[in-house]
Amino acid sequence: MTQLTSTLPRRKRIALIAHDDRKQDLLEWARFNIGRLSRHEILATGTTGALLKRELGLPVQVFLSGPLGGDQQIGAKIAQSEVDVLIFFWDPLESHPHDPDVRALLRLAVLQNIPVAMNRSSADFIFSSALMEDAYERQLYDFAGRLERRRAVDALRASGEE
Repeated sequence: MTQLTSTLPRRKRIALIAHDDRKQDLLEWARFNIGRLSRHEILATGTTGALLKRELGLPVQVFLSGPLGGDQQIGAKIAQSEVDVLIFFWDPLESHPHDPDVRALLRLAVLQNIPVAMNRSSADFIFSSALMEDAYERQLYDFAGRLERRRAVDALRASGEE
């Protein structure tokens, strides 16, 4: 089976998202990493993006607020291979009305095999990696092929020809 790859560019497209009770944590993390962040393209959902632009003075492509569709907009960018890293400081102690959107966003990040950080420690590990500064060949999983194979097996089972 041929392994497909896709190159994450040297200048990464980094999506930054934070739930309300985690915005200050993300801002502090971004402030600490401003030098490195400035070498990459930043995307963010509504309030988080506005906060980052105002407090850090970095250019940020701002989408809608998460509950208003921003998570889905970022997810679409991930599906189109237009996001290379997802840093999402989520609040594990609160349920949110857009939790299904958050789950879909994380599902897409896994499907596209991009690095994902959901807390400061994992963001620090990803961001301090030498791989952040160079192009990186990420493997693409053949999930569509897997689904086709599963359908073929299911069809065989249904016809009794196992």
